Amino acid sequence: MDVLRSRRFRTAAAGLSLTALALTGCSGSQGGESDALTVWFPGTNPAEVELMTDTIVPAFEEKTGVPVEVTYLDYADLSTKLNAAFAAGNAPDIFGHGPAAVSDFVINERIEPLDDYVAAMPESDQQDLADAFTGGQVDGSQYLIPLSIQSAVLAYDRSDLREAGLDDELDVGSWEELLEVADRLTVRDGDRVDRAGLLLPSASPGNQQTFLTLLASAGGQLISDDGQRSAFNTPEGLAALEYFVDTYQGDSAVGNNLGAQWTDSPATQQPLLLDQAAMAIMPTFRVSSLLDADPEFEVAVAPPLPLGDSEEGRYLGGAGPGLMISADARDKDLAWDFIEYLLTPEISSQYVEGIGAIPARKSAVDTPYVADDPLMSDYVSLIPDYVPNPSVPGWIVARDSMAAILEQALNAQLTPQEALDQMQVEVDDALAQARG
Repeated sequence: MDVLRSRRFRTAAAGLSLTALALTGCSGSQGGESDALTVWFPGTNPAEVELMTDTIVPAFEEKTGVPVEVTYLDYADLSTKLNAAFAAGNAPDIFGHGPAAVSDFVINERIEPLDDYVAAMPESDQQDLADAFTGGQVDGSQYLIPLSIQSAVLAYDRSDLREAGLDDELDVGSWEELLEVADRLTVRDGDRVDRAGLLLPSASPGNQQTFLTLLASAGGQLISDDGQRSAFNTPEGLAALEYFVDTYQGDSAVGNNLGAQWTDSPATQQPLLLDQAAMAIMPTFRVSSLLDADPEFEVAVAPPLPLGDSEEGRYLGGAGPGLMISADARDKDLAWDFIEYLLTPEISSQYVEGIGAIPARKSAVDTPYVADDPLMSDYVSLIPDYVPNPSVPGWIVARDSMAAILEQALNAQLTPQEALDQMQVEVDDALAQARG
């Protein structure tokens, strides 16, 4: 896929970040009784906070005459603060989270179903937003309204391929072939890898997301179709985890920075830009931000690759974080008015462009934001290949348990099969407990 050599990219996005961001501040109230519409917004990305606080929220207030009190909360604090607010009876009217958390809010009757509101939207809008809306559904009902689509993709430095005597457009047909290229790109000093040929996110919870990418690319899945048990302890799961471990362990290791949270680093500290890696799985907004730091950097994005006997590859991705209406909201129609305002073509475009995210609307493919940006065009074209984490009760606990066990496997403290066996027990238990 084409490299973008110069662009007008504005800021790094938040949301698919493989770990939580640090809390940088908030404004407004914490819910409770007031004349204002109260909103707890997920994430504390400064660019997103500035855009919402200085532009989008004031425009809604001017349009409707309704004051909006917005609090911006770090993802690490969000669930804890929401639980406390629910218990105290002062939850906000609207709150945000990632899709993986929605099922737990549904099973605890904390959020309002939005099917009637969505059905009242023009059919053209429903179709335009269908790719994003699907990620906010539980058992076929809409509960979360995603504001963007987000993903992590395989990015590479064309110049590193040329220096290794390869064509500067990555041309491989599988993850196995990619590993052979990665070996040629790896720079070693004895047993130490100075430049990773292939860098896969290995810190929690990013290691679980890497495992999902490899598992889905092998033709496997994390959870059974009925959402009640794990489904990854299979030959496909073993192939995925063995591949993941092999990139870090053994004489042919091609990765470094094991356990490091490099995906959260600013663009200027990204291993790909620093020539500490030649290829890496990265959130899309991080890939694009590399060109903010160096417009001449020759970054490109590879299509998803199959693993093992599979014929199709997959990337982690899908609906990004979004907004839900609390079951206790004082005026649910007004709360929906705010969410629907964010979905209008003009505001939706303003939002995703401001944070550097993949647009929620399909029609955005024809806007300059997508059409004039080869990287963004690539991200949009890959939407059919994105696979999300499950949205089932108990998934957050299950995910964190998986991440802890994957860490042990990546450090060779467990064999891949031992890790799969332990993950199966932990995930099945977490899902069963959530069902009660």
